Amino acid sequence: MPEAPEVLSVAMEIDVVLPCLNEAGALPWVLSRMPDGFRPIVADNGSTDESAAIAAAYGARVVHVPQRGFGAACHAGLLAASSDIVCVMDADAGTADLMLGWRATQGKGAWPLHARIGNRVLAAELRRRVGVPVHDLGPMRAARREALLALNLTDRRFGYPLEMVVRAAEAGWRIAETAVPYYPREGKSKVTGTVRGTARTVKDMRRVLASIAPGPAPTPAAPAPALTAQASS
Repeated sequence: MPEAPEVLSVAMEIDVVLPCLNEAGALPWVLSRMPDGFRPIVADNGSTDESAAIAAAYGARVVHVPQRGFGAACHAGLLAASSDIVCVMDADAGTADLMLGWRATQGKGAWPLHARIGNRVLAAELRRRVGVPVHDLGPMRAARREALLALNLTDRRFGYPLEMVVRAAEAGWRIAETAVPYYPREGKSKVTGTVRGTARTVKDMRRVLASIAPGPAPTPAAPAPALTAQASS
């Protein structure tokens, strides 16, 4: 497994969507380390703590999302973005239509064992059913905004990240992965940290998997414009 690359700044402005629900403890660390050229959009999904105020204090654009759900927050942030390339969390851009960040864990407890196992099973299922060369269905990805909107994603819950990959594969996009450093989170995961969160996520992702059309993935014919970025250390 290759080492995770250092975070790079790019010679262009890119919007970074940060879906948020009560992340007051994590936002200062994340936003204070946002590289130059990356514009944070905090899609606040009804936080009851000081998340929105903290995000604004650190210069992030805050979008209030009344519809509950991870996918709802992600999609609202995508609609609010204006850059050609948009990221969800943190991702690198290269010669691909959808760039996924596989998590290179940094420190003990960054990614629980049961979550890794479940993720690997899901990634293997994607490789088998739609031919996507993915090994981690992580929260970090980058793509062109207009092309993402054209996928017409409908899930507004925890199935949103999976649906993005599935629909991109069905559309013949070139999908690639790159390593990104993944540190222990601040607070409890809303997916793997509770029984309810895990059950909801499994249900949402099963629904997306059930929507996959039978047969092999289509041969790429008219993919979205390739991502390109000039990076410098």
